[in-house]
Amino acid sequence: MSEQSLRWAGNDAWVITWRNLTVWRRVPAYLVFTVVQPTIFTLLFRYVFGGAIPVAVPGGYVNYLLPGVIGQTAAFATMATAISLAIEAQKGVIDRLRVMPIARSAVLLGRLLADGFRMLVTLLVIVAVGYAVGFRFHNGVGGALGMIALAEAFGLALCCVSMFIGLALRQEEAVQAFGLIWLFPLTFVSSAFVPLASMPGWLQAFAVNQPVTHVINALRWMALGDTPLSHNGDNLWLSIVWIVGIIAVFLPLAVRAYRRVS
Repeated sequence: MSEQSLRWAGNDAWVITWRNLTVWRRVPAYLVFTVVQPTIFTLLFRYVFGGAIPVAVPGGYVNYLLPGVIGQTAAFATMATAISLAIEAQKGVIDRLRVMPIARSAVLLGRLLADGFRMLVTLLVIVAVGYAVGFRFHNGVGGALGMIALAEAFGLALCCVSMFIGLALRQEEAVQAFGLIWLFPLTFVSSAFVPLASMPGWLQAFAVNQPVTHVINALRWMALGDTPLSHNGDNLWLSIVWIVGIIAVFLPLAVRAYRRVS
C-alpha cells in the first residue's frame, strides 16, 4: 500500500471516528451513563462489601478493589461497541457507508478509535472516584500509567470480540442478551472483587486460567507492586499473550462479518 493510500485510509478513519464521537458530544448523557455503572460498583463494593472481605494488600480492600473495577469497566465498555454496530447494521447505515468512496478499513477502525477514547475517559473517571474513596497507587507514576495502558489495550481487544458479535447478530436485543452471557462470568468469576482462594476448587480452575484474572492481577501488580494477591509480573506477560491472541482471532472474524453485512 502506497503512502498516499495510507494517508487516505487514515483520513477516512478519522472522519468516521469524529462521526462516532459527535454522537457522544451531542448527547452527553450517553457518556455520563457509561461511567455510572462502574462508579456504582466501586461505591457498593467499597462501602457495602469491603468490610467483610479481608485482603493482604497495602491500603486494604479499596486498593484491591479498584484494579478489579478498572478491568471490569474496560470489559463492560465494549458492549456499547457491539450494540452500536448492530443498530447500524440493522438500519442499513453500514450498507450506505460501504458504497461510499472511503477506505474499507475506515468503518471498523473509526469505531475502534472512538470507543477507545470513550473507554479511556471512563477509566480516568473511575481512577478519580477511587482516589475519592481511599485508593492510592503504591508503585509510582510508571505503574499508574502502565495500569491505564494495559486496561485500555485489554478493552480494545475485547472491542474486537464485540465488533464481531454486533455484526454477526445484527439485533440490539440479541447483542445485549449475549453480552451478559459471556461478559458476566468472565468478570465476576475472576480475581476482580474477591481473592480466588475464597472460591470452590472447581470454580478456581476456571478463574485462574481465564484472561480477565490475568489482566486484573497485572493491573493490581502495576498499581501496588508485589503483594500476595497480585502475585508477580508474570501476569503482565500472560495478559499480553491473551490480548494479542484475542485480537488475532476476532479482528479477522469482525472484518469477515463486516463484509457479509447486507
